[in-house]
This record gives sequence, structure tokens and C-alpha cells, in this order.
Amino acid sequence: MDITDIRIRKVNADGKLKAYVTVTFDDSFVVHNVKIIEGENGVFIAMPSRKTKSGEYKDVAHPINTAFRTKLQDRILEEYGNMGESMETAVADGRAY
Repeated sequence: MDITDIRIRKVNADGKLKAYVTVTFDDSFVVHNVKIIEGENGVFIAMPSRKTKSGEYKDVAHPINTAFRTKLQDRILEEYGNMGESMETAVADGRAY
């Protein structure tokens, strides 16, 4: 499965949430609301989730193996690191536009 588009929107506020990401796979399937979070050990991604009746959060879309999760996180964080001060960027097939 190829990551064919990444769109990053930085959050202009203090706090742990740094950006929202939309990822397209194989030009056929899109996942919105992946979050970039600043944690104690650096930035990481959090998959889209919803709050259950019991108050806990459950992912609504997520990788099912560690290898793909690592690939996805590495690509997103690479593009996030390349953004500089801009508030939004879109990357298709590795090319910013």
C-alpha cells in the first residue's frame, strides 16, 4: 500500500497537539484527523478516534501491524519536519505543492 498524499494543517495554539493530518493511500482511500502530538519523548502520530460511552477513546482507523505503523509515522513526521513555519502543506508522491 502506497501513501500517495499527505496534507498537514498545523494547530496554532500551545499544547501537545501540533497538527492534523489527512493521508491518502493508493489514490483510493483517505484517512482524516490523524494527529501529530508532542510527547515526552518527541512527536508521534495518533490515529483518529472517538469517545465511547464509557469515556475511553477507541481508534476508528489504524494500521494492523507495527511495520506499516512505523512507515506511516515516519512519512508523516518527515513531512511535518520539512514544513518549517508554514501552517499547511500538501505532499503528493513525495512532492510538496
